[in-house]
Amino acid sequence: MAILTWDGTGERFYETGVDHGVLYLPNNGVYDTAYPWNGLTAVTESPSGAEATPIYADNIKYLNLVSAEDFGGTIEAFTFPPQFAQCDGTALPSPGVSVGQQARRTFGFVYRTKKGNDVNADLGYKLHLVWGALASPSEKVYNTVNDSPEAVSFSWDFTTTPLGITAVAGLRPTAQMTIDSTVVAAAALTQLENALFGTAGTNARLPLPDEVIQMFSGTATQVTPTAPTATTAGVITIPPVTGVVYRRADTNAVVTGTVTITTLGQSLVIRATPASGLYYFAPNTDDDWSFTKTV
Repeated sequence: MAILTWDGTGERFYETGVDHGVLYLPNNGVYDTAYPWNGLTAVTESPSGAEATPIYADNIKYLNLVSAEDFGGTIEAFTFPPQFAQCDGTALPSPGVSVGQQARRTFGFVYRTKKGNDVNADLGYKLHLVWGALASPSEKVYNTVNDSPEAVSFSWDFTTTPLGITAVAGLRPTAQMTIDSTVVAAAALTQLENALFGTAGTNARLPLPDEVIQMFSGTATQVTPTAPTATTAGVITIPPVTGVVYRRADTNAVVTGTVTITTLGQSLVIRATPASGLYYFAPNTDDDWSFTKTV
């Protein structure tokens, strides 16, 4: 047996910073609408629950019953994507007009933290993925300009609703996942980042937990979408391709068979996404097509 040692060279790890924030809005359970989050200053993870309730019997402590664990936290930033307004209970009936106290939309969220050690301050990073988040009303403080001016900092507390996992038996539903770039396979990490941040030919999206797990287990299959075809009369034919889901870009509704554009001169964009869990697109894959009714 080896003797335990502490603080060896290259083993003094630490994490710092926060960047690469992305907001994802869900459509019918698919997080396929993404916006960069500039001005991110802090993310505080605040798990709760998992509290033990002791049960006594026979004059002894018989067992502990543990409550369900919940994941939440706080997001702090100097600014936020305009699209986050609907997640913060604000409606935008016209440009520059904000109406508060409205319904709050759930969202997904990704951010990155740096990982270093005593040898290399830029050793790698961790990607933090969050699903099913719901922001709660938050306080905003506006101070007068003085001899020590400060930018207004915004802060939002959030809770989450976990999503089920089927890719690995025995795992409970989760609302968060962390990917360590210094440990996982580089090819799988690239595949995930192409999905999270988009490529020249594909839109950014937040894969669901099952798909992320299968990316790193090597069980996901690369597929290539076939372009739909259309007549000048606006009849679009959707090809059947295993592992590919086609949607209308205007409503995000899944489409199969044929779709008809009814108004002369009207255009419709059809977008392809990988079927959740088992499939992915290669970088720079063409995944959306525009069609117009001309006759």
